Amino acid sequence: MSKKQTFTLPTELRRRRHFSEEFKIQKVQEIQANLTTLSQVAQVYDVRVNNVSKWIDKYGIINPMKGVRLIVEKDSDTYRIAQLEAKIAELERLVGQKEVLINFQVKVIDTAEKMYGVDIKKKLGAKPYNDAIWNQIPVEPEV
Repeated sequence: MSKKQTFTLPTELRRRRHFSEEFKIQKVQEIQANLTTLSQVAQVYDVRVNNVSKWIDKYGIINPMKGVRLIVEKDSDTYRIAQLEAKIAELERLVGQKEVLINFQVKVIDTAEKMYGVDIKKKLGAKPYNDAIWNQIPVEPEV
């Protein structure tokens, strides 16, 4: 890899160096046409990259997105709303299935009560079957 040749120009000459507008426009057009890069122009003509960027800003084709910050979010609002709507639809579907199952169970219980003549549904205030058995067993008082 070759190293950049160092110039031994006095600082006064280097500071007062000017490029014509035609030259700047030509180099900006080359950069925008992808014939050269910004860093290549800066290196060949011994100009700071910052100065070449200023040339591009001044003489280049205006970029409509310049100065506009584009924020890309992984979970944007619309994506999140779509997810929530899908979740709501799934939950509504599950509720509907459960409602159908409950209606079916109620009809089966009603049919069984009619067929067998037994009250299957629990009544309020009725004791469970196990408590009824325990209440029938005589308990001897402690002495």
